[in-house]
Amino acid sequence: MTQHDHSSHPVNHSDHAAATATAHDHAAMGHAGHDDAQAPAAGHSDHGHADHGGHGDHVARFRRLFWIMLILAVPVVGFSMMFSMLLGYQLPDAAWVGWVSPVLGTVMYVWGGAPFLTGAVSELRARKPGMMLLIALAITVAFVASWGASLGVLDHELDFWWELALLIVIMLLGHWIEMRSLAQTTSALDSLAALLPDEAEKVDGDTTVNVAPADLLVGDVVVVRPGGRVPADGRIVQGSASMDESMITGESRPVRRSDGDPVIAGTVATDSGVRVEITAVGADTALAGIQKLVTEAQNSSSRAQRLADRAAGWLFWFALGAAAMTAIAWTLLGFPDDAVVRTITVLVIACPHALGLAIPLVVSIATERAAKAGVLVKDRLALESMRTVNTVLFDKTGTLTKGTPAVTAIDPAAGINPDELLSLAAAAETDSEHPLARAIVNAAKERQLTVPRSSDFASSPAVGVRALVDGRTVQVGGPYLLEQEGASELPIADEWRGEGAIILHVLVDGAVAGALRLADEIRPESREAVTALQGRGVQVVMITGDAEAVAASVATELGIDRYFAGVRPEDKASKVKQLQGEGRKVAMVGDGVNDAPALAQADVGIAIGAGTDVAIASAGVILASDDPRSVVSVIELSRASYRKMTQNLWWAAGYNLLSVPLAAGVLAPIGFVLPMSVGAILMSLSTIVVALNAQLLRRLDLSPESVIRRN
Repeated sequence: MTQHDHSSHPVNHSDHAAATATAHDHAAMGHAGHDDAQAPAAGHSDHGHADHGGHGDHVARFRRLFWIMLILAVPVVGFSMMFSMLLGYQLPDAAWVGWVSPVLGTVMYVWGGAPFLTGAVSELRARKPGMMLLIALAITVAFVASWGASLGVLDHELDFWWELALLIVIMLLGHWIEMRSLAQTTSALDSLAALLPDEAEKVDGDTTVNVAPADLLVGDVVVVRPGGRVPADGRIVQGSASMDESMITGESRPVRRSDGDPVIAGTVATDSGVRVEITAVGADTALAGIQKLVTEAQNSSSRAQRLADRAAGWLFWFALGAAAMTAIAWTLLGFPDDAVVRTITVLVIACPHALGLAIPLVVSIATERAAKAGVLVKDRLALESMRTVNTVLFDKTGTLTKGTPAVTAIDPAAGINPDELLSLAAAAETDSEHPLARAIVNAAKERQLTVPRSSDFASSPAVGVRALVDGRTVQVGGPYLLEQEGASELPIADEWRGEGAIILHVLVDGAVAGALRLADEIRPESREAVTALQGRGVQVVMITGDAEAVAASVATELGIDRYFAGVRPEDKASKVKQLQGEGRKVAMVGDGVNDAPALAQADVGIAIGAGTDVAIASAGVILASDDPRSVVSVIELSRASYRKMTQNLWWAAGYNLLSVPLAAGVLAPIGFVLPMSVGAILMSLSTIVVALNAQLLRRLDLSPESVIRRN
């Protein structure tokens, strides 16, 4: 196994002896199904991919519309004759009083009801009756009946202006709450595009000119300076540099690239400048390929229909059927006037006050509760789907592991103390900022060792570093260093190499003083997370670009039975499809750009918050911390939220199932017909019960420690 080399500049990233087998581990990019509303007029929150800015506009529109309608509703309800009779207060005896509710109620119907009316038209065209059609039916019947009562054409009992106003206000509140909880502020594809530099430095004869990356052609040569991004795919034609490819491959360590080596658009030259000949531009670049895969996976992701919509669809046919039967029955019984009153009452009383709040309230409280626990829910369907997930696919680097190298073992030669060996190595590495050097220095700090001062620091690419420490020459490096000094590696090296670890030997005055084992450090919470998931019947699978030996070592330590090793970024989505092809519901957890297609393909994409902007923008669920135990918290929240949703839906629908037949007059033969006033009270009580039941979700403790204790 080769290792990273050190660079010669003490303040730049240096590379330790040649590179270990590439470890391409990455992060989460889940359904970017944004639950964007269709045209706000449609009111629906269908899981499509509408423009992201428009979603924020929809939220603002419903918020503004809600407050305006709430203000108008006060006089409509207050001056309603039926409402005054219900509460027992006297309206002023003036001619204008009787016109307040009709005039303002008409404004509310036309303006505030517009989203539901146009949404109903959309549902009719799609032949999929749902919430919008049910609301539109109720407010339209209430509007027509109320005008009929106000004009004296229909019975005064059909004055539903106050009911019309409350229904519109409550439904607007429900949609505002839902859309606010789902507001999407970033775009995965925008984040991917942001990886490219604004300008490229193109070589033009003996000078360079700045051009847009889009203007580059295959065969052009560009200069990538230290800290600069590669503008397009190419190969190095002059120089060498440690390339930070983490945003594309997920590999935590810079990879040394030199003459003839390929480089990828968006990656960063960390320590020195190089000249790159462009080999692919535009849609042919690897970055564009990832974008395409993300788009395809997002567009092919299923759009599960919401529970509330299905319930509303059933309730629509139930209300319509009940109304038709009511009209026919009362007419055949010889009571045509009662037929009109009972039919209209049935249609209005079927209005889904509680049903309209059943889902949005739970979603809003669940997302708020999750945020306090460090879990950001960006896609409601992702949260709903977590309850059915039976396989969690973890990206290794940066997710199960910290994504940075750490000293995991020390093997000193005979007669040398482990702490002494580590302090000497740390002294030699002090002036290097390479990740492996930092790992050695940090290990010495963690052990609270006294690190002696060093001087005459020097590094040699692909060999290692050298420094003078207390009058002794200390060298740290990989196999090329041993070869150069004519030294032999310690016996432990074979064992460590088999585990996929990075091996650095420490030489003092030319003699091998010991060896250091470095590896991507496993997060201490990872084993608890794996155990808790397995305890809930969820299979844990690991995926990594690392070699088989590295993957096997990590999987064994964490108790993971199944893993995919040596997987290239573009192949990760196919592994998700493979698991889904086995009939599994897959949640993908990661933290890098390269996982974008896989996270979009997964049933649920979960991004580790410490990951890249692309992963965060693309995932349906984001973990603000890097604690993998939070995945268990998401499952707990999903299951608890689903229980509350179904309870609320049954309660909301139960009111209709009970009150509609009573309003229709099924008990008329025994002398009981549900009065409209009683129906209205029951309707309000149903809404209150739904709201209180949703509030109980706040009691759920989602802290990783509590979730693990409940395992």
